[in-house]
Amino acid sequence: MNNKANEISEQVISNYQKDEGMMIIIYAQWCVNNKLDPKVVYLKAYPDQSNNEYVMHMLEQTVSMEEAEHIPHETVLQVLSLFGNEDLAFVVSNEIQAMKETKKDEF
Repeated sequence: MNNKANEISEQVISNYQKDEGMMIIIYAQWCVNNKLDPKVVYLKAYPDQSNNEYVMHMLEQTVSMEEAEHIPHETVLQVLSLFGNEDLAFVVSNEIQAMKETKKDEF
């Protein structure tokens, strides 16, 4: 019985890590699509995470803007909140606000 519980626990952890990886990719691709550096924005929220190899690797799993699907601002914020990344969601919100203000200045 205990072995079965360990298997279930490992499966839950594995699934969470896959989902977390997808969240990081969505965030990183959103950054690329909006001409932002995913690592720079990420480190604004989590300055002590520069040595996190998993996160840094996942931040590199993006494609060019031309190859990517559009990711709405609301989607990236929802995904970050779903995983409790409130600090990163806050930084992303600030980036979105800055983009909107820049667009206003262009007209």
